[in-house]
Amino acid sequence: MSETQSGGYTRRQRVKPEWLVRIPDAFSTRDAMAIGTAGYTSALCLDALERYGIASDAELLVTGAAGGVGSIAVALAAAAGHTVVAATGRPETHDFLSELGASSFVDRAELQGKGRPLGKERWDAAVDAVGGSTLVNVLSQIRYGGAVAACGLTESPSMPDATVMPHILRGVALLGVDSVMAPAPLRRSAWDRLARDLPASALDSLSRVEPLSDVPRLAEEILAGKVRGRVVVDVTA
Repeated sequence: MSETQSGGYTRRQRVKPEWLVRIPDAFSTRDAMAIGTAGYTSALCLDALERYGIASDAELLVTGAAGGVGSIAVALAAAAGHTVVAATGRPETHDFLSELGASSFVDRAELQGKGRPLGKERWDAAVDAVGGSTLVNVLSQIRYGGAVAACGLTESPSMPDATVMPHILRGVALLGVDSVMAPAPLRRSAWDRLARDLPASALDSLSRVEPLSDVPRLAEEILAGKVRGRVVVDVTA
């Protein structure tokens, strides 16, 4: 809804049945909206890395870790057994991310700036919702045979100074993850992962409910990077 079809912030929709996925019994409708596209995309990323062959005990970097995609990716990756490294520019979110399962932190400034063809190998895999030079630098520091699941462009859609070096010298894979047109089997698998691995306590801690009337203010806060986790909009308020 809203990307190619009308539907943002409306109370009811008439849609094609093949677009729908049944909400798992573990979740209420409020839970489903707290997870939303961001959480569902996070699950798609973890599934993509798993299908590629990344081991469940791998060291995994999550960029934009305090955001909607990143925070749920941290929780899901930790639940899957990964050692999670959270990249964020907001030190005040470290306690929040630790509660979700992050073991250590990287300042996002370390991953910004001019990309290098190859850097020191640091992580087995990554979930990236940022793009831009951050993605270039992450790729250059993935260990041999690793992979990055890329799903966002909050920094930039371009990859300045990117080279083929990580791919042809270390066998690093860049896995594109799309949430909009993903086929039904991938969608169901992602929601199954969320129902299995996302603790209710984590979902409560990373989401809040706000009235529809506050959307303009919330939009400004989101663009300014002041919102952590997920915001559920109550369209009746």
